[in-house]
Amino acid sequence: MEKLGKHEPCLFLMNHSCFLDLKIASTILYPRPFNIVCTSDGFVGKQRLMRRLGCIPINKFVSDLRLVRDMQYALKTLRSSVLMYPEASYSFDGTATPLPSSLGKCVKLLGLPVVMIRTYGAFLHDPLYNGLRLRKTKVSADMEYLLSPDEIKEKTADEINAILADRFSFDHFRWQTENGVKIDEPFRAEGLNRVLYKCPACHTEGEMRGEGAVIFCRHCGKRYTLEPLGFLRAENGETEFSYVTDWYAWERASVREEIENGTYRLDLPVEIRVLADAEAIYHVGKGRLLHTAEGFLLTGCDGALTYRQKPLASYSLYADYFWYEIGDMICIGDNDRLYYCFPAVEGDFVAKARLAAEELYKKAMRELRPRA
Repeated sequence: MEKLGKHEPCLFLMNHSCFLDLKIASTILYPRPFNIVCTSDGFVGKQRLMRRLGCIPINKFVSDLRLVRDMQYALKTLRSSVLMYPEASYSFDGTATPLPSSLGKCVKLLGLPVVMIRTYGAFLHDPLYNGLRLRKTKVSADMEYLLSPDEIKEKTADEINAILADRFSFDHFRWQTENGVKIDEPFRAEGLNRVLYKCPACHTEGEMRGEGAVIFCRHCGKRYTLEPLGFLRAENGETEFSYVTDWYAWERASVREEIENGTYRLDLPVEIRVLADAEAIYHVGKGRLLHTAEGFLLTGCDGALTYRQKPLASYSLYADYFWYEIGDMICIGDNDRLYYCFPAVEGDFVAKARLAAEELYKKAMRELRPRA
């Protein structure tokens, strides 16, 4: 960090594990002034305050050139640094959420130093699946001067993306095991079925349940304990996956196979809320969310609402568990409106929808390349 001038503005890139990340950043960056790229729904009901705090609004996983303009203004006119969470959304399984391919171009356009902030223990302290219940564990962070303006000028956008992808490569559960970090709260596996929704023993979906320190399949009876050191152990039979991350990767491969053979389909009744301004998130009624190889189709409000979103619209999906303590949520939309869809039936749909959105985007990109 000695390479960064005391008053030199830079782009801070930070991994995103939980709400504690904001507290970590404000602690380690003080007294350096900085603006924060922040999700637009965080401005609802407090827009003036958020702007006075230096927050820059962005709709998650939606392309918006205004964001680059606002970042340039903060960095070059205000001479303030910018803090950005390029993953855009919290990690589900303790590994990085995909980074946008446009990040390298953005770094080159800004042309200012890039600093990486990496946290340790934040995910373990408050994993998204566990319903906002905090665990007792130490949290730390380090900062690394990653790229100088000269290095940015010399490298291509793809080379910068490769560097960032390497730095955003982590596995919090394995880190927990390797560093002997014990999480022995009795509720540590509750809600884990939100991530691990498919049984590796019988391959049934939607029958996994996390209770206490155990996750089990209601269909076949297979049970796994999430051990205090972060690995999984089957209580009966073979341990197919010792880590949540390996199980989640297997689910991704299963979704990819469904997409390739044409069987992937998500069809859900949902309650719909809409973000169209910073005054409120409006509950507009009931509808149906369909997700197939063609993308998303949201219909509802007695025929008044029809919204389509193609796979190429976004490289990932804004999806959350227990969102604002309302429920699990899938969000689609554009720069004009965001549609927050809450499943109206029991089940774990969020993780699979995100995996499918990411895999459909990759497939669509592969199909574009031969024609480029």
